[in-house]
Amino acid sequence: MSAPLLITFDQVWKSYGEGEARVRALAGVDLAIRRGEFVAIMGPSGSGKSTAMNIIGCLDTPTAGTYAFMGVDAGRLDRNRRALLRNLYVGFVFQGYNLLPRTTAAENVELPLIYRGVAARERRDLAMQALAEVGLVGREHHTPAELSGGQQQRVAIARAIVTRPTLLVADEPTGNLDTARTHEIMDLLTRLNAQLGLSIVMVTHEADVAGYAGRTIRFLDGHVASDTLKAEAAA
Repeated sequence: MSAPLLITFDQVWKSYGEGEARVRALAGVDLAIRRGEFVAIMGPSGSGKSTAMNIIGCLDTPTAGTYAFMGVDAGRLDRNRRALLRNLYVGFVFQGYNLLPRTTAAENVELPLIYRGVAARERRDLAMQALAEVGLVGREHHTPAELSGGQQQRVAIARAIVTRPTLLVADEPTGNLDTARTHEIMDLLTRLNAQLGLSIVMVTHEADVAGYAGRTIRFLDGHVASDTLKAEAAA
């Protein structure tokens, strides 16, 4: 039995600007992603991959067509309701780790819980659990300056999963890392996908990074150029 649908694009268009300056980023995209999938999105600059990611993460809305998240027409929600949806169901990891420099790893991970009004003791317990899940036991009291790039990205991932989101949106999560740290982070994301059932949508320009995902969607000129499962790619 197939997992329920998490994300659907139904003839999604997205344009920016007006008149001669108008740019069409997405052109009638149809797409479906199920819960528990690990999907890599690839494509050259201007292909529409980042626009698709922003819509998936409820950071932007379609110009036309329907974007549904867990069956909700997210494209028609107002800004406040989209923010609520993000806060409840979506975690984000970026190329830049976006950690607060003067706070410890544990304090950085606690931030989303503070916004939710979680009590201090429970916040700390949940943060410590998330840091353990990303392999940072013993680094809880280190500031970002005391951590390597790979460790900082692990803190950012812990912060993204501490609220137990349904979806993790990762934008070039290994872009600032060397090869060894890249593989460590991708092994971690693969494990979180498998063990927690965490749905992951990851934008990357690196084929070897995309290879960790179970499915790769390639964008070109605002269209889906290909949509391939790992088993199909290996056949």
